[in-house]
Amino acid sequence: MENQGRNPPKRLVLIPGPFQGHLTPMLQLATILKSKDFSITIAHTQFNSPDFSAHPDLTFLCIPDGLSEQEVQSPDVVAIVLRLNDNCESSFRECLTRGTNHMEPGDKICCIIYDPLVYFSGAVACDLKIPSIALYTNSAAYIAVRPILLQLKAQGHILVPDTMLQVPVPLHQPLRFKDLPIYSYGSLDSFLEGLALTLNIRPSSAIIFNTIHCLEESPLARVHHQYHVPIFPIGPLHKFAPTSAVSLLQEDTGCIPWLDKQTHNSVIYVSLGSVAHMNQDQLSEMAWGLANSKEPFLWVIRSGSNPGAEWIEAMDENFKECVKDRGCIVKWAPQKEVLAHDAVGGFWSHCGWNSTLESICEGVPMICQPCFGDQKVNARYLTHEWRVGLELEGEIERGTVERAVRTLMKEKEGEEMRQRVFDLKHKFDVSTGDGGSSCHYLSELVELLRSF
Repeated sequence: MENQGRNPPKRLVLIPGPFQGHLTPMLQLATILKSKDFSITIAHTQFNSPDFSAHPDLTFLCIPDGLSEQEVQSPDVVAIVLRLNDNCESSFRECLTRGTNHMEPGDKICCIIYDPLVYFSGAVACDLKIPSIALYTNSAAYIAVRPILLQLKAQGHILVPDTMLQVPVPLHQPLRFKDLPIYSYGSLDSFLEGLALTLNIRPSSAIIFNTIHCLEESPLARVHHQYHVPIFPIGPLHKFAPTSAVSLLQEDTGCIPWLDKQTHNSVIYVSLGSVAHMNQDQLSEMAWGLANSKEPFLWVIRSGSNPGAEWIEAMDENFKECVKDRGCIVKWAPQKEVLAHDAVGGFWSHCGWNSTLESICEGVPMICQPCFGDQKVNARYLTHEWRVGLELEGEIERGTVERAVRTLMKEKEGEEMRQRVFDLKHKFDVSTGDGGSSCHYLSELVELLRSF
């Protein structure tokens, strides 16, 4: 009886990009907006479909994507993204106009919130005259610098000569030309085609960022200058939706009892994300660098991340004998729980944006080994702007690994980084607390959504 006469909740349709680093923040945002009394539908591709059972309060709508098994197995993420967008636009439009098991034809949608990686959804929103908002799951610094790549292409020198690699990018310090986010798989033309399409969010009413104003004030201002729409830096999203389970891989919680046996700040946590691959030589150099450092380590080695090898069965028996109980190796870890653990004193990371935010939130300094895309931008900011990490550059070699781990975990330089990241953690806590900037922007975003 108490709901009688109340208007039904406004419906939002959220479309995530189909990769872990994109899916995670979109589902976190969905959980947050659900708590603000919106009705949420997650429209997702068949490829990397999320676990519905982990989100019983959300509605899920599967968009046929037409990907073949061969395409799904491809390491060329850009090719997958382009194909998905070609295949999904008409089927998504049909879902919204003809109705589905979850939505009736003409069911009123007040806004579509989409990841520009799946830019077909923005185009459909524009065609159907439904308000749309873009959620960028990367750092603002990465989004701000991307137009430089298209400018370089127009000038005929996208492949920067070696003499220019160390030269600062104008107006984007501390970035150098070698830090520009060029994807390493597939053709350069395909990458730039996809880049141009993901940059085209002009019809959107606003942009949401999973970042913090105090961390990226200057890049956020540059993005605002590029797009001239309201910008809502409401991160870190996982601080507002801490229980949102979104992992595409099975987490091994058995590493937590192992961490419980370790001393304060003694463990280096190693995880290079959900996409990157390594060959046997790289794996061996990492392994012996960790072994020779004499520091305890928790190492995530994804099944299939070393093509042609059966997980760690290919690891050197001498390595296993040398390390014994000082190391713990798992296929996937509950990362937020690991980083929050008292025993973890450093994080060797690929510098994906979610991992970067999670590490800073827990006051954990980083060893930075970026693989591609936005990771190079994030690594440069971590090491030279915020100064809470040190970068492994060039080929991975066991001596370099050993020195980096010891520097981070045992030396004064590492302790100074630990103090700086602790100071950043405090700023994050203020931003996400009552009256903080992220709370303020979240309230403004909710008011905008209610106005549609």
